[in-house]
Amino acid sequence: MSIRFIAAAALAAGTIGATALAGGTGGLSLTILHINDAESQLLGLGDTLEYADAARWNTKMADLQAMYPTNLVLTSGDNFLAGPEFNASIANGTSYDAAALSAAGFDALCIGNHDFDFGPGYLADFVAAFPADQTFLSCNIDFSGEPALQALVDAGRIAASKVVTVDGVQVGIIGATTPNLPFISSPGACVVDADVAGAVQAEVDRLGGLGVTHIVLTSHLQSVTEDLDLIAAVRGIDVAIAGGGDDLLANPGDLLIPGDTAAGAYPLVAIDADGVEVPVITTKGQYAYIGRCTVEFDAAGAVLSAEGGPVRVVDVTVGKDGVVGDAAIQSTVVDPVAAYVAELGNTIIATSEVDLDGRRPEVRSRETNQGDLIADAFIWQATELAEAFGTPIPQVAFANGGGIRNDSIIPAGDITVLDTFDMLPFSNFITVLPSVSRDTLVAAFENCYSRVLPFGGAAGSGTGRFGQISGAEVVFNADRPAGSRIVSAVLSDGTVIAEDGAVVPGDDVPVVTVNFLANGGDEYPFAGLSYEILGVSYQQALENYIVNGLGGLITAAEYPIGGEGRIVRRDYAGDVNGDGLVNGADLAIVIADWGACVAEGNCLADTNADGIVDGADIGRVIGFWNR
Repeated sequence: MSIRFIAAAALAAGTIGATALAGGTGGLSLTILHINDAESQLLGLGDTLEYADAARWNTKMADLQAMYPTNLVLTSGDNFLAGPEFNASIANGTSYDAAALSAAGFDALCIGNHDFDFGPGYLADFVAAFPADQTFLSCNIDFSGEPALQALVDAGRIAASKVVTVDGVQVGIIGATTPNLPFISSPGACVVDADVAGAVQAEVDRLGGLGVTHIVLTSHLQSVTEDLDLIAAVRGIDVAIAGGGDDLLANPGDLLIPGDTAAGAYPLVAIDADGVEVPVITTKGQYAYIGRCTVEFDAAGAVLSAEGGPVRVVDVTVGKDGVVGDAAIQSTVVDPVAAYVAELGNTIIATSEVDLDGRRPEVRSRETNQGDLIADAFIWQATELAEAFGTPIPQVAFANGGGIRNDSIIPAGDITVLDTFDMLPFSNFITVLPSVSRDTLVAAFENCYSRVLPFGGAAGSGTGRFGQISGAEVVFNADRPAGSRIVSAVLSDGTVIAEDGAVVPGDDVPVVTVNFLANGGDEYPFAGLSYEILGVSYQQALENYIVNGLGGLITAAEYPIGGEGRIVRRDYAGDVNGDGLVNGADLAIVIADWGACVAEGNCLADTNADGIVDGADIGRVIGFWNR
């Protein structure tokens, strides 16, 4: 079992165990300084960027290293992320992320899923930009299929684990990466072992055979909950550092960035396979915090206590804990990145008459007008390039919600180049699949809406696979099991692809999406199909469409708030008209259809699918009113 959030007094105080380290025991007092999910947030956060930033982060890290000289410096992955700041590295031919991170002198860096977003070749260049003694770790990835990465493995720059001598004691550090890597990034020919627990245990046992008794796990499994569960399945880990979830752990009295709240105490505690308590730590990313955990070991390597918390990174003007940014990082990283991003923000390309909704919960669970705009851009760009690349004009476009990253409503008004990067930051390229069978197309729609909870479930319940679409209208029913949710699918020209839950036989359909999905990312059923990459990034396609396809004007008529009904939910739970609300409009439809649907079986007003519209359906509408 795992303990997810423990309210015991000892944990609330940020400690585990009741035994103090006795002097003269030969034990080790080790401070772990850790981060995760830096994600290229080099310029800071807040209205005036007074929080975080790479220069201040380096100053704060140096201060903590001086304060706690017996330390390890570790990261749990996602060391960079596509976006305007990252694009500065591409444009200027240098890795600002590597420069900012390597200055901290990491003992080890876990490899996260976003570290593969630009493919194995870029990751190899990124690793090579660090000093040779800063080792990248993952025990469950086989790099042999990618020569550039395997060369770094052979050179010891990438490894399953690393042993560091701290105050005369050998400490083993093991890295692990999410088994979802093939579905959510671009690892190329790297092979990921889905049995993370098995891979971790094998490395623990190997290190134990070498006499290493102090072992730290730094992993990128996507959330701290994943680490808590992992610890329950293994033995021999002394401390676990989680990455990928952006979870902020803190205790009463810890200074936090305004607006931040703790998801749990620091540290959390898991119980391993031998019944031993293991502290599990993580912190919020984006250079906003440095986690500080001081662990007391006895002479045999058993953990006696662990205490600490997040150390926030803020400007000297904010509070007594504020710092002035490192001058070298300021001049060589922050300033050039800021100049690049400012130029993007000052370049206006269009006007929007309407707010564009790119909020994460929305684009991952329902149609939005920003999703429609992006999917339309895919079809427009592929149509413009069809003759040059010899590809058919696509009829359907898929834009996965996980590839839309601004997580905000962009207000009506000026649209800049920076806005397009905020919306679509990854290195995804417009890709045409010339011939997709109808069975596969419907399977793709099924995948799009397979993780949306039935009506009445959590808001924004979908995942990154949720498909914003163009060229079709799809009706799905989240009350049905995943795999049988598509009620109907009709192309914009009237061609029926699915009807009454069944695929309608007919010709294959040309599809446009991004190369990530064409290769099976987010478990889209396209892997193995023939495709053509058109050499235009999805951000470029959006910019081109807004400027040239729309003439610099995004109208409310074309892109109304809430979308134009391309994706319709038909959950038998009161949302009769599929607008995401249960209100008087739904009740009116039920009353108008009273007594109908005996023969139809699939009509909207039959909310409980019993074949007739009656008082039970009114009860369902009222029961879900305003939900």
